[in-house]
Amino acid sequence: MINKLFPNLRELQILDLANNKLNGEISSFENSSWCNQHIFQSLDLSSNQITGVLPKSIGLLSELEFLDLEGNYLEGEVNESHLSNFSKLEYLYLSGNSLSLKFVPSWVPPFQLKYLGLRSCKSGPSFPSWLQTQRSLTFLDISDNAINDSTPEWFWGKLQSMATLNMSHNNLIGEIPNLSLKLLNRPSIFMDSNQIGGKVPSFMFQASKLFLSKNKFSDFFSFLCYQSTTSNSMTLDLSSNQITGELPNCWKSVESLVVLDLSNNKLSGKIPMSMGTLVNLKALVLGNNNLTGELPSTLKNCSNLIMLDVGENMLSGPIPSWIGESMQQLIILNMRGNHFSGNLPIDLCYLKHIQLLDLSRNYMSGGIPTYLKNFTAMAEKSINRSDTMRRVYNGSLYVVSGHLSLGYYTFEITWMWKGVEQGFINPELNLKSIDLSCNNLTGEIPKEIGYLLGLVSLNLARNNLSGEIPSEIGNLSSLDYLDLSRNHFSGRIPSSLSQIDGLGKLDLSHNSLSGRIPTGRHFETYDASSFEGNVDLCGEQINKTCPEDGDWSTTVKPKDEAVKGEDSDFHEALYMSMGVGYFIGFWGLIGPILVWRPWRNACKLRIRPREQG
Repeated sequence: MINKLFPNLRELQILDLANNKLNGEISSFENSSWCNQHIFQSLDLSSNQITGVLPKSIGLLSELEFLDLEGNYLEGEVNESHLSNFSKLEYLYLSGNSLSLKFVPSWVPPFQLKYLGLRSCKSGPSFPSWLQTQRSLTFLDISDNAINDSTPEWFWGKLQSMATLNMSHNNLIGEIPNLSLKLLNRPSIFMDSNQIGGKVPSFMFQASKLFLSKNKFSDFFSFLCYQSTTSNSMTLDLSSNQITGELPNCWKSVESLVVLDLSNNKLSGKIPMSMGTLVNLKALVLGNNNLTGELPSTLKNCSNLIMLDVGENMLSGPIPSWIGESMQQLIILNMRGNHFSGNLPIDLCYLKHIQLLDLSRNYMSGGIPTYLKNFTAMAEKSINRSDTMRRVYNGSLYVVSGHLSLGYYTFEITWMWKGVEQGFINPELNLKSIDLSCNNLTGEIPKEIGYLLGLVSLNLARNNLSGEIPSEIGNLSSLDYLDLSRNHFSGRIPSSLSQIDGLGKLDLSHNSLSGRIPTGRHFETYDASSFEGNVDLCGEQINKTCPEDGDWSTTVKPKDEAVKGEDSDFHEALYMSMGVGYFIGFWGLIGPILVWRPWRNACKLRIRPREQG
C-alpha cells in the first residue's frame, strides 16, 4: 500500500517505484519527517495503480526537481497551491490521470520546467496562460486536455527550443500564423485531431515529424515549393483535412520525406512526376482523393516503400510492372476503388514480403496467375514480427499509445473485412489478405493458392471466375474469411473446406455449385445465405433434400421401398422382353436351316472339315 511507505522513509534523495503494482491513496506528507530533514530531489511513482486525490501537502517536498505520477488513477483538482513551493522543479509528469488543472490566469509559477506532461488531464477550456512564463520547455504534452480555444501567437516562439510538442486531440481553432521562426531542434509536432484551418505555415516544415491530420487545413502547397532542400528525414501527415487542388510538381525540396500521408482530402489531377524524387519514402498514402491518370513511371525510384496506398481515387491504366520489379519491399499495396484495367502483371511475383494486397473494385481482366506461390510472407503460417519490424522501422521504432510506429507514424488502413469496412492499426503485424473482388477476372482459381498457408482473408467475389473450387484451398488453415460469391464456379464444394477450423465467414452464394454441402465440424454453423443462388446444391444448411437421401421425414423408408419396388418391376419387364426377343430372333434364323434340307447339308459339309482338323 502506497500510504504505508512515506512515514518510514529516511535520508532519501531519489525514490523510484515506477512500474510496480502499488495501490491505494497517497497519504498526507505533513507527518513524514523525512521530507523535512533531507533534500529529496526525485519522486517517481509512475505506472502504478494509485488512486484518490493528490494531497496539497506534496508541496512540502519543496526540493523536488523531478516529479512523475504519470499512468495512475489519480483524480480531482490540482491548483497552484499544490505546486507553488517547487522552485527547483524541472520535470513534471501528470499524464494519464483524471486530474483537472485549475490555475488562476494571473498565476506565475516559481519554477522553469524543461519537461511537462499533462496528457489526458483537463486544463481547458481556455489555453493555459501560465505556459507563457515557461522559457525552457523542450518537451510539452497537453494533448487531450479539453482545450477549446485558439493558440495565442506568443506560444509559437517557444517552439524554437522544443524537441517535442503534442497538442493533439483538443478542440484548438483558428489558424497558425506564418511567422519567421527557426526550429533549432527540428521538433516532433503533434497537432492532429483539432479544428485548425487555413494554410500550413512554412516554419513548420522544419519539423522532423509533423502530424496535422484530422483538422481543417486547406493548403500547404503554397509553401512547399519554396522550401530549401533538407537532408534530414521527415514524416508529414496531413490526412483527413480539406486540402483541394492538384499536387504540386516540386517535391524535390522535401526529398528527405520518409512518410507522406495526404489521404482523405479533396486532391485532384495527376500524381506529379517529381514525386519520384522521394527516394527515402517508406509510406506513400494518397487514398480517398480524386486523383486521375496513370501512376507516373518515376515512382519506381521509390524502392524503399513498404506501404503504397492509392485506393479510392480515379486512377486508370494498367497496373505498372515496375511495382513488382522496383518495390520489392512492399508489405501493403492498396489500389482498390480505381479504374485500373488489364491483366495482373507477372512482375508482381517479386513481392515476396507482401501481406496485404487489395486490387478490388477495378476493371482487371484475365486470369489469376499462378505466381501466388511466390508470396513468401503469405506462405508462412506465422508472422515474423521481428523481421517485419526490422525492415519497416529500420531502427526508428517507437511505441505510441501501445502501437508500434515508424517515426511515430502508426500504420492505419481501412480494409474490407467480412463484408464490412474496418480500420486496422499496424495490419502488417497481424493480417495477411488478398482482395481481388469486383473485377472482370476469368478462368479458374489456380491450385497454387494452396501454398498461402498464412492467408487470413481471401476475397474473389463478383468476378467471372469459373471451373471448380480447387481442393487445395483447404490447405489454408489460417483462413478466417473466404468470399467466392457471384462468380460461375461449378461442381461440388470441396470437402477440404470443412477442415479449416477457424473459417468464421464463408460466402459461396450465387454460383453454379452442385451436390451436397459438406458437413462436419463447423460447416453446420453457416446459414443459408452462404449458399443461396446455387440451385443444384442440397444439404441440411439450406433445408434441401439431396436425391440420394430421399425425404428426411418419418416416411423415408416406405417411400424408398416404393421406389425400389417400382424399379424392380421395370427391370424384370425389361429382362423378360429381352429374353423373349432373343429367343424369337435366334430360332427365326436357325429354324429354317434345320428344317430345309439343302441348307442343313451345306452347313454339315462346312462344319465337318473343321471338326476333323
